[in-house]
Amino acid sequence: QVQLVESGGGLVQAGGSLRLSCAASRRIDSPNVVGWYRQAPGKQRELVATVTSSRRTSYADSVTGRFTISRDNAKNTVALQMNSLKPEDTAVYYCYAGVLSSAYWGQGTQVTVSS
Repeated sequence: QVQLVESGGGLVQAGGSLRLSCAASRRIDSPNVVGWYRQAPGKQRELVATVTSSRRTSYADSVTGRFTISRDNAKNTVALQMNSLKPEDTAVYYCYAGVLSSAYWGQGTQVTVSS
């Protein structure tokens, strides 16, 4: 089992920045993919950004150019730097880790962007 704990959410004005961090309870076996999903009220959970163990990144079109995902394998962490935030980025952000047939999720952290 892998426990994922997110931090860094909060309230920010439009145009501002936030940095989310996710810490895993142990090293995740390779190959793997870690990343962030989000779920806004009344909407389905959607992919925000992922990074593989070979450091290949993928972003949702809506965040490309504004968000940057990074991982630190030595610390078992993954971060999401969010810049130029918009009200439509408001959601609960979930950390995700996938390895082989297993998927792990964090509890989520709220991000609220005011206009």
